Amino acid sequence: MCEDHHVADADASGVGRRALFVTGAAAALTLGGVSFAAAEGRERETQTLRGTLPPGAPDFVYVPVEVPRGVREIRVAYRYDRPSVPAGTQGNALDVGLFDERGTELGGRGFRGWSGGARSEFFVRADDATPGYVPGPVRPGTWYVALGPYTVAPQGLPYEITVTLTYGEPGGAVRPVYPPERARGRGRAWYRGDCHLHSWYSDGRRTPAEIGALARAAGLDFINSAEHNTHAAHAHWADVAGDDLLVLLGEEVTTRNGHVVALGTDPGTFVDWRYRARENRFGRFARQIRRAGGLVVPAHPHATCIGCNWKFGFGEADAVEVWNGPYTPDDEMALADWDSMLVASVRGGPGLHDGPDGRDGRPGGWIPAMGSSDAHRDPDVVGGPQTVVLADDLTREAILAGLRAGWSYVAESAELSLAFTASGGRGEHAGIGERLRVGGDDPVTVRLEVTGAPRCGVRFVTDQGVLFTSEPLPASGADVVEWRTTASYAAYVRAEVRHEAAAGPLPGPLAAFTNPVFLGRR
Repeated sequence: MCEDHHVADADASGVGRRALFVTGAAAALTLGGVSFAAAEGRERETQTLRGTLPPGAPDFVYVPVEVPRGVREIRVAYRYDRPSVPAGTQGNALDVGLFDERGTELGGRGFRGWSGGARSEFFVRADDATPGYVPGPVRPGTWYVALGPYTVAPQGLPYEITVTLTYGEPGGAVRPVYPPERARGRGRAWYRGDCHLHSWYSDGRRTPAEIGALARAAGLDFINSAEHNTHAAHAHWADVAGDDLLVLLGEEVTTRNGHVVALGTDPGTFVDWRYRARENRFGRFARQIRRAGGLVVPAHPHATCIGCNWKFGFGEADAVEVWNGPYTPDDEMALADWDSMLVASVRGGPGLHDGPDGRDGRPGGWIPAMGSSDAHRDPDVVGGPQTVVLADDLTREAILAGLRAGWSYVAESAELSLAFTASGGRGEHAGIGERLRVGGDDPVTVRLEVTGAPRCGVRFVTDQGVLFTSEPLPASGADVVEWRTTASYAAYVRAEVRHEAAAGPLPGPLAAFTNPVFLGRR
């Protein structure tokens, strides 16, 4: 075997001075890179590039790699220093990905994969690729190793990139096979799903098969693949889906100003993430998600991790992930913010969907709430929590329609079920996400049937706040709770089921909650 190995210095400590050009995405920079000659009898060639990123480095730094003809595989390994930093100071964290000869322009035509900080090495060839990367031919031209300095220590971020090209016949291309868009449903019924899950195709530790088994054990009817900044998992779910489990495809678009789940998009849809809120680019990609048949769902909007807090507003949202994984104070904040948006919607507040019935016929232009597990690895619980949606059947189209309409509630597990309705004195009736059209002073009966919530308390929340709190449910966890009101007193009613509170003024953590029923003719 003949192999060459060359080392180059591309110190980027003077980022502005070393820049070749700035790409179409703001806060991005392209540096000097490495060049490979034609094969000339070699089986493999390796080049190593070293550099340093300073504090305040751009969000994305691109290292060009000149790839000649006749390459079968490109392999990239990288490492970087992690020096000690003072308490309260961010250390080094460097993400990595790959773009091919089609370039790094925003929109991702050249996108070939992203592993963030989950892997130190990856490869791409025609017939295979590391999880998180897209198989395909290694065509000649300028490829780009993409670096994302997530955080940079005061000492700077020294890095080393090693690129290895293997020459030879490319091998046969892989034709992707995607999961079906229909499973065996029960007709119009309530279906349980977890729409925010990670496998080893991004930073999770479970295979799709393992996730499928856990989803079935959790009593789920559907799941949604939501890998960070890559669609590479889409072609690996077909064997997991079945008559009893619908697998939707999507992406967690992980920007520096918040994360959004692209839920149920067309197979093979990639959504770019390389922008911040101040650049006013998010609307373009929200529209792309909807054109691909999906929903735009801001995720964990009050999460405390760096870059996780949602900064783009909710004007483009089709739903919002209010409850993410085990219930925590940031979920409580998200719930309160969502309730404030409901109040604004019934008062004609700004920044919500326009029109007399909102987007897609929802009453009042409100944004439905969802809950998902965001499960990555053990001990994360798939289906904890889960969104339970009323849909005409167990199909991609019907599930997304139910979620978009807000015909849903969120429960901590399949053990807990709710039936929430409002009725008028003349036989009028409305369920979750609907409007009960009654006069302002007409009597309204709100009814919640609960199973699987032993010793929990029930609260009815309106635009006036919490107007009813029940006694603890019996040890069986099953009961019926009713409350009477009018549309002039409550513009909407939603239900919460909460565990017993610890000492202090805050309520106990959620066991379940519903989207609202709206009251009045409006």
